[in-house]
Amino acid sequence: MRKGWNEDMRDIRDLLSLARKKGSQRILYLPHAARQMIRPDRMISTMEIRRVIDEGQIIEDYPDDVRGPSCLILGKGDADRPLHVVCTPKEDYLVIITAYIPTVENWDEGFTVRRRK
Repeated sequence: MRKGWNEDMRDIRDLLSLARKKGSQRILYLPHAARQMIRPDRMISTMEIRRVIDEGQIIEDYPDDVRGPSCLILGKGDADRPLHVVCTPKEDYLVIITAYIPTVENWDEGFTVRRRK
């Protein structure tokens, strides 16, 4: 685990647990996330985002993100399509930074490891 997490987020399991807890309270979608979700080639619903948060796994973490410690979660959307959601938990809510459908051009076949360019 990378250094830099505050006392409330000692490891990825804590971050995922906190994201799920805050996501169950309230979710704030940043404008960038909303634009990505409504693209005609994506059409990602808020229910799919909730499913990714509730059932997904963290595949990358960003402890030094300017928006606060954040992470990339891989989960399944409608029809079992893979989805990536980047989020950061705040005191009273979860911020969705972006959401997208990963491609094999940029990710391994399991969508968990970035391909080197």
